[in-house]
Amino acid sequence: MNETLWRWGFVQHHQKALIMVDVQKAFEHEKWGERNNLDAEKNISRLLTFWREKGWTVIHIQHTSDQPHSLFHPANEGHSFKEIAKPLDEETVIQKKVNSSFIGTNLEEQLRSNEIDTVVIAGLTTPHCVSTTTRMSGNLGFDTYLISDATAAFGLADQTGTYYDPETIHRLSLATLHDEFATVLTTEQLITNWASKSS
Repeated sequence: MNETLWRWGFVQHHQKALIMVDVQKAFEHEKWGERNNLDAEKNISRLLTFWREKGWTVIHIQHTSDQPHSLFHPANEGHSFKEIAKPLDEETVIQKKVNSSFIGTNLEEQLRSNEIDTVVIAGLTTPHCVSTTTRMSGNLGFDTYLISDATAAFGLADQTGTYYDPETIHRLSLATLHDEFATVLTTEQLITNWASKSS
């Protein structure tokens, strides 16, 4: 059996949490430019439905800015969660002010106090807050899984002005994370292989 398949095919008797990173209306603004994976929200919705049916922990991360002009300022519509990812009343919402969901928050404390050792990450955007959160999750010792088709990227230019399309940014970001900080899976892979798990 493929070693990677073995790793994520037999995750049993571990407490799991789904961390939804910054699934907010701010990313609908035209300022970001072109985006890849327009199905990300559909897959995020599938993940949430699956997770909730299992009764597992869902934690929503909400990026928050102190700058009034920012799309992520609480007074602006962009701060709100997208409709497909609105938290349920019983689900935890953690606000952050930097890229990592672990910096300046009690996320690590919440995971450890609930004896959660397996973390699944999805959300926006791949090279920024999703990547930073994934790296820290892996470094902190959590068994970390990143869902490749439940996240997305925008195009970016480097320091020389060379532009990289969003699909390239997305794929390279995933490549830097897989097997180093996390196991990268698709939504279908996770749901199919974890469907029979009860914990």
